[in-house]
Amino acid sequence: MFYLAEEQAAAGGAGLLVTFVPFIAIFAIMYFLMIRPQQKRQKARNMLLAGIKKGDKITTIGGLHGTILELTDDTVVLRVNDVTKLTFDRSAINNVVQAAPSTLEKKEEKKADGEIKD
Repeated sequence: MFYLAEEQAAAGGAGLLVTFVPFIAIFAIMYFLMIRPQQKRQKARNMLLAGIKKGDKITTIGGLHGTILELTDDTVVLRVNDVTKLTFDRSAINNVVQAAPSTLEKKEEKKADGEIKD
């Protein structure tokens, strides 16, 4: 009789493992198909927003194209045409269409054109 109780307890422990394996598998699948790609997209977006600078040509989430005139921690002032300036939240930026050349790139361009002599 004691032997039968041990056998049922061992079978119950194996049954518990069989019960949790599908839950663990579903969580692993959800992590690799949903959670991890979303984290990668969020990281790329944060890098994009941190890397914008004055002179970049950008597109907003609403589809407005403009050039960045001023930047603060949470707002961006865009020049849409020669006279129109609009203020947006920094999070409203969708992508950078054309990055502004850095000062080093500007110097190299001028040097290539022969404008700057060392």
